[in-house]
Amino acid sequence: MPAEISLFCIHPQDPPDTFPPVSLALAEPNGLLAYGGDLSQARLLAAYRRGIFPWYSEGQPILWWSPDPRTVFEPRQIHVSRSLARAMKRNHYRISHNESFAQVIAACAAPRGSAATENDGSWLLPEVQAAYIQLHETGHAHSVEVWQGERLVGGLYGVDCGSVFCAESMFSHVSNASKMALVELGRYLSLKNYRLIDAQVGSAHLYSMGASEISRDRLLQALNEGT
Repeated sequence: MPAEISLFCIHPQDPPDTFPPVSLALAEPNGLLAYGGDLSQARLLAAYRRGIFPWYSEGQPILWWSPDPRTVFEPRQIHVSRSLARAMKRNHYRISHNESFAQVIAACAAPRGSAATENDGSWLLPEVQAAYIQLHETGHAHSVEVWQGERLVGGLYGVDCGSVFCAESMFSHVSNASKMALVELGRYLSLKNYRLIDAQVGSAHLYSMGASEISRDRLLQALNEGT
């Protein structure tokens, strides 16, 4: 963290909801809000319900972010290309929910540049993985898995915040597998009348699937309506 940046410091002994207003987040780097604290279930849930998430690298303190604008999906508006539709119709894959959460997050943490990943999972340090596994075990974090026979070939995971699902990471071992997981997530959430999937920060991959940008205030409104 550059010395010239002054950020709000959270101490591990502070109450779990000790976060500054997200309006105080930096414009550059976009969304950096605070540092410190811990990855307890209570603090993580308090963060997500305020539109805040942790993201940091090895050797850094825990960094808390709330970027503006925010990249989101409407569950019913996920784009399915012709090639993806054909792949899904071939019925070569089985899709499950919450069947192998730990395996999904481990695959998402594979080093960048591996054929296994579609994003940089280097921030998913062992203690981060353990924290999300605890959230899963208490029913607050969920995964979608894509299987080819007995082999896990794609998936995603995230945190449930009422009417908003905060998607954290996804991976593919074969073409289209993470897209299939996202389509299944959208189908499931639309049946449950979720308003948004929070994808946090945009990428060409996400935009090709129908992601769009909204203001952080709109995301906070959706989060508040779901609590």
